[in-house]
Amino acid sequence: MRFLLVEDNADLARALSGRFAVDGHVVDHAASLADAELATRTVSYDLILLDIMLPDGDGREFLRRHRAQDAPTPVIVLTARSEVSDRVGLLDLGADDYITKPFDFAELEARTRAVMRRLGGAADNKKEFAELIFDSNAGTISAGGRAEQLRNREMRLLEVFFAAPGQIFSKSHLMDRLFSFADDVSENAIEVYVGRLRRKLSETQATIETVRGLGYRMVRRE
Repeated sequence: MRFLLVEDNADLARALSGRFAVDGHVVDHAASLADAELATRTVSYDLILLDIMLPDGDGREFLRRHRAQDAPTPVIVLTARSEVSDRVGLLDLGADDYITKPFDFAELEARTRAVMRRLGGAADNKKEFAELIFDSNAGTISAGGRAEQLRNREMRLLEVFFAAPGQIFSKSHLMDRLFSFADDVSENAIEVYVGRLRRKLSETQATIETVRGLGYRMVRRE
């Protein structure tokens, strides 16, 4: 998934981005509210991690505007304030969850998973299409009792296709899902990852089909 991390502490931002990247997530870093506003106008994020005290304003104002626009992206607030009234206020403003600094990454990771499960309406990480079972927790696909391990970006790419089988996704859309602004890659990288997925799906009933001039979609083999 693609996250936006709004945090002015460069060391903390670097550490969190690195840890989430290990899990295969793409993280864009915004060090100010202005950068965060620009990022959300450019990219559709799966989750926003929002600090409160930022150099150009209060993160609560960003959260208020975010919800006033009926933006569906879930928000987890990173706050140093531990008073009950502060936490209640954040939830009332529209935060989906919060975590108090300093925190352990394992707790933030668990809260992130919980928020995304609530958003998806289920705690099951397994999805099925054309007799192919995709387990995003284990990072595997399986068919006929045979399991295949996926690499991080292969898994994130397959998550996109499994979210909407049959829907065409352009290369630019897939780039947004797999890479951050900081990644220096071209759209040819998508061809590489699609090729890898096709090889791993070669003995299943599912495949990634090229729609010339438009992009790719996941379909059942004929």
